[in-house]
Amino acid sequence: MTPRQAKRVQVPRPRGQDYFAVAESFFNGAQVAKDFEYWNAAGVLMVHAAIAYTDALTIQFGGVRSKGEDHMAAADLLRQVARLDEPDLLQVRHFERIINEKNRVSYEGEIFHRKDIEPLWKHLTRYREWACGKIHG
Repeated sequence: MTPRQAKRVQVPRPRGQDYFAVAESFFNGAQVAKDFEYWNAAGVLMVHAAIAYTDALTIQFGGVRSKGEDHMAAADLLRQVARLDEPDLLQVRHFERIINEKNRVSYEGEIFHRKDIEPLWKHLTRYREWACGKIHG
């Protein structure tokens, strides 16, 4: 599969911590929405958390972040700027699975339920744990 050519913007590496803080805010907001059974809100926040974690990673490792609407290109950018081994590449798949649900949870007017959110939450928590290790580890 040919990687998507991501539009990118230069970002000073220390700003990666700001993007990480934003990701954590979205993650915590998703947890609250999930606890209160606001399933669509939780899903949207999960998607945005995953995007912000990815931006934090690409900024830290490459001084760039993806710019544009194709968030799958952000996964390709992450693969390009970070030295990822085989287990790391498997973790990036969690991000891709979350992004695959972006339109469905955000734009299609579908009502989400617990059964729709639980897989997203599983992918996000695994991706977050990996991202935290890469950023702080």
